[in-house]
Amino acid sequence: MKLNYTNKGMKNAVLMLLCVGMGNIVSAQKTPAKNWYHESPKKKNMGIALNKAYKSSAAARPSTKIVVAVIDGGVDIGHPDLRELIWHNAGEIPFNNIDDDKNGYVDDTVGWNFIGGAGGGMVQYDHLEKVRIYMKLAERYKDVNAEDENKKNTAEYTLYIKLKAEIESKIESNKTQFESIEELKKTLRDYAVKTGKKEPKGNEIKAIVVDKEDEKKKNRISMLVGLYGYTTLLTMLDQALHQMEASVKYQYNLSYNPRLIVGDDYNNAHEFGYGNNNVSGPDASHGTHVSGIIGAVRGNGIGLDGIADNVQIMPIRVVPDGDERDKDVANGIRYAVDNGAKVINMSFGKSFSPHSEWVRDAIVYAATKDVLIVAAAGNDSENTDVVNNYPNDQIGIGPEVSNNFVRVGSTTYDYGSGLVSGFSNYGKSSVDVFAPGSKIYSSYPKNEYEFAQGTSMASPLVAGVAALIFSQYPKLSAAQVKQILMKSGLAISKKISLEDGSVVPFSELSKSGRLINAYNALIMASQVSK
Repeated sequence: MKLNYTNKGMKNAVLMLLCVGMGNIVSAQKTPAKNWYHESPKKKNMGIALNKAYKSSAAARPSTKIVVAVIDGGVDIGHPDLRELIWHNAGEIPFNNIDDDKNGYVDDTVGWNFIGGAGGGMVQYDHLEKVRIYMKLAERYKDVNAEDENKKNTAEYTLYIKLKAEIESKIESNKTQFESIEELKKTLRDYAVKTGKKEPKGNEIKAIVVDKEDEKKKNRISMLVGLYGYTTLLTMLDQALHQMEASVKYQYNLSYNPRLIVGDDYNNAHEFGYGNNNVSGPDASHGTHVSGIIGAVRGNGIGLDGIADNVQIMPIRVVPDGDERDKDVANGIRYAVDNGAKVINMSFGKSFSPHSEWVRDAIVYAATKDVLIVAAAGNDSENTDVVNNYPNDQIGIGPEVSNNFVRVGSTTYDYGSGLVSGFSNYGKSSVDVFAPGSKIYSSYPKNEYEFAQGTSMASPLVAGVAALIFSQYPKLSAAQVKQILMKSGLAISKKISLEDGSVVPFSELSKSGRLINAYNALIMASQVSK
């Protein structure tokens, strides 16, 4: 899953550890206050001083409405905390099957879905990018034999051999894990029958007499039932089966071709207008959560208050369950720019990008139109100065191609060596700033709200602050707002313990070395705009 977040805390991680036989039980993390990241920073609550920002004179000016494009996996446009914020295309007459505003997209009344078909179909699943690359290379090198030394002594062939081993191994392990989860679910149900209880407790399962070889499995299951409850554990198993099924049937299925649904010429980078206007898609969880962080209606007494108080959300769907495609991302950026977005949020990423130049060209295009792009740094616990992560505005750690692109890493709520979220990527050259991304409460489909975490949550938090700045000081340029976000952040003097065991100063983990601060940003914006 390349949308940069993890939902439901540690549950799926616990489940997968159990299913692959490791037997490690991870205790549930504490849940902070729902609006913790709005508070001013202190040791047990490293928020962004949003509440203080709204009380400042810098936020007292008449505001301008700002359009924020959410390029994502789909947005629930009917959510009660979002529906009045959804951007509407004034130039388009709904459902008349005519491109009224001549922008190349028919009936794009509230945004666009670049991974849909003209007949209404939608791509829910796609391959990972490395699988797509492997499939192309496998076709190219299928007839290579021992005599083809010229072909074999290339970086491309080396990549092919590496991916071949990795992907074939993954296909086999997927099958094994799917079968083990199915077996685990069956065993759990069998244990319930043996206890005679509809929802047995952990100690009741532990009391069951089983064969010696099954004792270890029984103890693991009883511990998880004790931790989460029988019904919740069954739900977790169903979710894990669904995820594994997606991986087996789609992400790693070499015969699957989702682009038949879209019906475009994928190799034509200049093609646009493909897709449909269903911006919610089959799963709007991620985009709905992101959108709520940016601008959920403030002060309505339900759910949460978004960061920005005068925004419209423009939903643009390009991300399936799998890896997004470069062509769709590039076209999503161009669509947002051409239709009035001032800020674009992109909470997704991947390690391979065969046409990254298409996306960089679109980033540059956005810069020429003075549009700010905010993107998640990724959830691989890696230094992206060393390991590639896309989309980005650099080739490696080379010069930036534009001055309008902000990459955001994630922090937790606790001040100390664990301030940087364990999952967050970092990089002195490739990451610009950090923002809270652990345990973030926001909107969810079907009128719900959930905690989720990831750099996917940190990015819209920064996008929301950017929208707030533009709303109060609309004459500022995208480049100026980027610099304000970076320079006004809170300097952290702590050393950070990273997942690889190293200890690094916080200042060395991003270009700015700072944690976003809404109050400081607004004050600086008021000074720069004079």
